[in-house]
Amino acid sequence: MSKRMMQAIRVYQYGGPEQLKLEQISCPEPQPDEVLVWVYATGVLPIEWKIRQGLFHAFNPATFPYIPGSAFAGVVEEVGSLVTTFRSGQAVFGRSNKGTYAEYTTVSGETIALKPESLGFDEAATISGGATTAWEALFDHGGLQAGQRVLILGAAGGVGSFAVQLARWKGAQVIGTTGAANVDFVRSLGAETVVDYTSTPVEQVVHDVDLVVDTVGGQTLESAWPVIKRGGRLVSTAGQPSKEKARELGIGALPKRRGTHKKASLPKPPERLVLEGNFSEQTLCHSKQATCMPPKWP
Repeated sequence: MSKRMMQAIRVYQYGGPEQLKLEQISCPEPQPDEVLVWVYATGVLPIEWKIRQGLFHAFNPATFPYIPGSAFAGVVEEVGSLVTTFRSGQAVFGRSNKGTYAEYTTVSGETIALKPESLGFDEAATISGGATTAWEALFDHGGLQAGQRVLILGAAGGVGSFAVQLARWKGAQVIGTTGAANVDFVRSLGAETVVDYTSTPVEQVVHDVDLVVDTVGGQTLESAWPVIKRGGRLVSTAGQPSKEKARELGIGALPKRRGTHKKASLPKPPERLVLEGNFSEQTLCHSKQATCMPPKWP
């Protein structure tokens, strides 16, 4: 019996977009606790090009060759013998650590959910990359509590726009940074204070926050140190905060590592909030425009 084949993009060495190689490879087979999903849409996240370029090599080296991508939406093709919560033909979305720049991916049944009928596949594919990353940064790593002050750097982006809503849902005081064109958008998501970074340095107007969630990196990440109160936290999805500076200032600082999400640990996972209608439809459309790539196979 011939083995089923699929098209996939693989990376063999660090570098630019030219390292993305479209190939014909064997289709993965699900383990007993896994689901095989036909990928309709996959999220294209900033962390993926940073991993491809080797920016995280020092603390998260890649194993070559690998298939990029983690956030996706698609249709269940096959289920493992131990999977009882899903069946073939169901539309799902979630996160896979096996790569999603491919026609098919395998994934644990614990990290996917049924796609809401009100969402298209491309919209659903943005949820895991945006909402789950935001949840982890705010609560798993940031320990955000009701009544605390949180600053979200890049509040109009695919992660930041979800982070604003989740933090507001938690009962935190939300401050967000964005460009002039998105000030009203970020405010509509629930941010009480919105700073236009193109005209006002955030460190001049924001002080004594309990948590900073950085989704930008670079100089924006460096600008966050003065605004955090001693004992506060800095979580970055886009860079490596200086451990030495964190110790000097008495701040807990860490990167939000890829692949740390554990659905069972969340009292109300992001996919449940989506099903209950807690996210702005405008956010899903905004995230879709920025981060979603429906595959177009020849």
